[in-house]
Amino acid sequence: MSNSPPSNFFVANAPIYVARAPGRLDVMGGIADYSGSLVLQLPIDRHTVAMLQLHDEPTIDITSKRDGRDSHVALSLDEFLRSTPDSLRALYANDNSNHWATYVLGVAHACLVRNATRVRRPAQGFSVFIESTVPEGKGVSSSAALEVSSLAVIASAFDVELSAEEIAHASQWAENHVAGAPCGIMDQMTSACGRRDHLLRLRCQPASIEGHVAIPFGFRFYGIDSGIRHAVTGADYGTVRTAAFMGYRIIASIEGLAASRAGDRVHVHDDRWHGYLANISPDHFTTHLEHHLPEQMLGAEFLARFDGITDDVTRVSPDRVYPVRQATAHPVHENARVERFASLLASLEHAPSVATEMGDLMRASHASYSACGLGSDGTDRLVAMVAERKLFGAKITGGGSGGTVAVFARAEDEPIVREIASA
Repeated sequence: MSNSPPSNFFVANAPIYVARAPGRLDVMGGIADYSGSLVLQLPIDRHTVAMLQLHDEPTIDITSKRDGRDSHVALSLDEFLRSTPDSLRALYANDNSNHWATYVLGVAHACLVRNATRVRRPAQGFSVFIESTVPEGKGVSSSAALEVSSLAVIASAFDVELSAEEIAHASQWAENHVAGAPCGIMDQMTSACGRRDHLLRLRCQPASIEGHVAIPFGFRFYGIDSGIRHAVTGADYGTVRTAAFMGYRIIASIEGLAASRAGDRVHVHDDRWHGYLANISPDHFTTHLEHHLPEQMLGAEFLARFDGITDDVTRVSPDRVYPVRQATAHPVHENARVERFASLLASLEHAPSVATEMGDLMRASHASYSACGLGSDGTDRLVAMVAERKLFGAKITGGGSGGTVAVFARAEDEPIVREIASA
């Protein structure tokens, strides 16, 4: 990556602000983040760089170097300052070639419009140039790297003091409410707060960092691209997320918890699990709750009986059939798997044999993704190849339905991992 814009992009003798943010490898936790799970995430050595220069023209110019060419969008400063999340989302809703710009405009709105009282520099036009080595649609959080780097450089240029955690939360808000992707928080938190060669231990309730865990010497986590693209804006991910919140609403009813509607959301009262499926014990779920949940449920039937869900970024579609039981079961059991994986990781340096059970937990996580409908033939084959070559384990990452497979192996096994990737 050149890290340099075209020669005529910026003007001479004016400061250029620069920020960089990495992608991430989802080692354990994945889609359970929106249900409050513990997750373990690893920043990768691919990153997005955003460069910004203020100028006197009343415009916002954004250029991204993508697929070997420059993609450019422009918006008047006045239109931007009067914008709403919905109006920004609509700009490129039907323009796949420029939809990427919605992520940048979303974080700009989060910084300069939603947080206008914290902006110390008068509003003015600016140019942003973006270049990235994080592959898109591969499950390694290219969108989070774009958001975090763009927000960090905008905040710096306009003298807005934001902590790394605030950058992560604002980036997630922009992806949810402007870009229109119902992602959880783990991607942005890893990109903003992760540390090199450490797993970010994050409790997604909503985003509590419990530590940065060093990977013991002699072991490594690798990522292999399945060659299959995916997107959290796709129907499969959104369907599974919505189904999980449908399951939570049904569980609240089973447990006799009162609920009321507030706007587009349902609020559960006296909620002992604080809105998170991950806080339900697997034993209680299996013994008392699971058999009450329908395997599938039409959205219209659910709405007629339960009115709505507690999620603030997805809605139940009356005409869609949702995989309620498995989508609800996944985060309950995934949180338990991640807790066990984390405890084994803590003893790995002195008890290397626990790596076998860690690999088993990764395969169980992968199987649960597939049961939700988020697997793919390509990622299944990669996981099987890892097992055939006697590496510890592997699983699909992030939103599923393709993308990257995370592999757990010894450092000395890198040639085998490369052979699998080539095959």
